[in-house]
Amino acid sequence: MTKIIWNTLKQCPSIVSVTLLMAGTAIATETSPLNLGTGEEPLNQNLLPDNKAISSPLEVAQFFDGRSMPMDDPSLAPVGVADLEDGESMEQVTSVTQLSDVEPTDWAFQALQSLVERYGCIAGYPDGTYKGNRAMTRYEFAAGLNACLDRITELIATATADLVTREDLAVLQRLQEEFAAELAALRGRVDSLEARTAELEANQFSTTTKLNGEVLFWLSDTWGGRARGNGVPKSNNDQTQTTFAYRVRLNFDTSFTGEDLLTTRLQARDVPNYSGSDLTNTSMTRLATDDDLDDDVEISTLGYRFPVLNGKGEIEVAANGYGLDSFVEIITPLGSSGSGSISRFGLFNPTFYLAPSNAGFKFAYAFNEAIHLTVGYAAADSEDPRAGRGIFNGAFSAFGQFLIEPTENLAFQLGYVRTYHPDGNVNLSGSTGSFTATDPFDGRATTADNINFEVQWKITPGIQVGGWFGSSFARAEELSNQDDITILNGALTLVFPDLLKEGSLGAIVVGVPPIVTDGGNNDDLKDDHTSVHIEAFYRFQLNDNIAITPGFFVVTNPNHIEDNDTLWVGTVRTQFRF
Repeated sequence: MTKIIWNTLKQCPSIVSVTLLMAGTAIATETSPLNLGTGEEPLNQNLLPDNKAISSPLEVAQFFDGRSMPMDDPSLAPVGVADLEDGESMEQVTSVTQLSDVEPTDWAFQALQSLVERYGCIAGYPDGTYKGNRAMTRYEFAAGLNACLDRITELIATATADLVTREDLAVLQRLQEEFAAELAALRGRVDSLEARTAELEANQFSTTTKLNGEVLFWLSDTWGGRARGNGVPKSNNDQTQTTFAYRVRLNFDTSFTGEDLLTTRLQARDVPNYSGSDLTNTSMTRLATDDDLDDDVEISTLGYRFPVLNGKGEIEVAANGYGLDSFVEIITPLGSSGSGSISRFGLFNPTFYLAPSNAGFKFAYAFNEAIHLTVGYAAADSEDPRAGRGIFNGAFSAFGQFLIEPTENLAFQLGYVRTYHPDGNVNLSGSTGSFTATDPFDGRATTADNINFEVQWKITPGIQVGGWFGSSFARAEELSNQDDITILNGALTLVFPDLLKEGSLGAIVVGVPPIVTDGGNNDDLKDDHTSVHIEAFYRFQLNDNIAITPGFFVVTNPNHIEDNDTLWVGTVRTQFRF
């Protein structure tokens, strides 16, 4: 009979649920709140000698030693658990609706309804309530459990047709025996999952922060003589050696609300800059990422963004390491220095996205799914308090851009940025154009108005064409007699997503690096000839974490000087993501 009762309990979720609920409540009343992590003193310490706190049900039983345990109010004991003082008991309720404080919205309503109306083993208090939130004593729990077990025994003995029969129990027992192995395996998997979950919770990096990283290995070299320009003579000898370099990034993405994002990036890199006067002597040979070979670990990016206006708007504040390409959306698939173009020029329009920027803010607003607007302000030396530096008196960019996506296969961008470059720190080309296009006024403070237009069209899932056109109109602040000069650049891109393998990417870029096409009233500022940038690469995605990108790019007439020899740059970039 004991086995039958036990099997019945296992097959009656309502009874098991309420039994566990009653047991949990009983234990909760006897466990010290301090042990539950509240930090408060235990309740009812005066019940124990020497102010000893109740720490377990076992200690409670040992202390009371069989004596009656105190109740908050004996008159509230459930009928059937304790008799009333006048010796009369309230009759067993037949419907849960007779309990005035039980609502259909209560989380345990169905369990109580089953116990009251189907099994008839739960009664109410004399005042017609159930008091489901009240703590219970061990005696109350024992009496309630005994009433339910007696009712089950009665039902089994009479083989009630509409509840459970001996035949039903026999079938259940046979099923349990037949699927014993599967149940054991399932139980083992659940136990293993619980253990792994507990281990993850105990050893998780952070409850608010996710860590991801990227490592780049760069094998590269250039071929061709050193270019003439900026006072450096031409050389027919190859000035560079094959190099093997790296870049490491660790990104900490933190969210406090699930909708905001705090970005912190640590970076170390050692990638050669081929533009040096003792190397190729032109910025047109620069790789997508390079530096001054210092190997320092730095906080290269730090910014925070959060939604506003019911999610239609977004505000982002950056403290370090933000270019305009970090503030505004980019639509070119080549804009990542780790997985996109292998050259600095091939990433995107350099005179727009490589304008002075380091720290600043932006406001973005989505009018609808097709039209987005971003406006903002960025400063290059916001942390420097010296004259000609800081947020407003140093190099800065005030920008705005529209992103228009009329269909999922077509996107346009139209942007404007006004830039200021202080004395001795002028770079109008983002270090991608000729020396004249980069600093046309010999280091004098310069202001420029820059316009960017870009389009991307996905013809088929495997073919995407696009390109950009950029123009800059620059003037020296100290030369009142100098008209604005015009600097242009542009490129056409042909991209093959998922070429040969899903996740891979092939690309061809043909463009003209920043060139001075109009020197205003000074013809000496105009570049006489035109360089052409031709680039091809293929990113082969080995798996989700590793990609290898062999590629090359060619620069004709480097520095927009006709008699300079063509320069070639070859690379093999390996990307590891984790």
